[in-house]
Amino acid sequence: MKKSNTYTRLHIHFVFAVKFRAAVIDQQWEDHLHKYITGIVQNNGHKMLCINTVPDHLHFIAGINPTQSISKMMELVKGDSSEFVNKEQFTARKFYWQSGFGAFSVSYSHVDRVIKYILNQKQHHQVSTFKQEYVKMLVDNQVDYNEQYIFQDLADD
Repeated sequence: MKKSNTYTRLHIHFVFAVKFRAAVIDQQWEDHLHKYITGIVQNNGHKMLCINTVPDHLHFIAGINPTQSISKMMELVKGDSSEFVNKEQFTARKFYWQSGFGAFSVSYSHVDRVIKYILNQKQHHQVSTFKQEYVKMLVDNQVDYNEQYIFQDLADD
């Protein structure tokens, strides 16, 4: 009896924010955070293609192994990386990621474009806020959303 194989090419663009979108991710330690998150992603059987941060949020694109759910991977990424930031005392106060995340599928033909977009985050956010960017991503991907559940500012809580 011949066994069938499963072949996939799944790319997801992830976006998530620091709690209350606090601008606490510092250039002095962002590379440590990127490497730590890359390790989590790759140790769970996925392939990190690109990661970048600005002070209040993070983007990455990864090739996804379908044996683990996206929700489980994000639970590990956010939980373990916030624990890492706190253990290393990179911030003056306890570090948390905002609850929730964005996960957007990317066709193979658009992976390079998304990588360039992620790498260009610092320049992009000189003219656009994270909330503007995130709402545009939701609209562009035709995601139904409720404005009250978009990542909160401290004043919103």
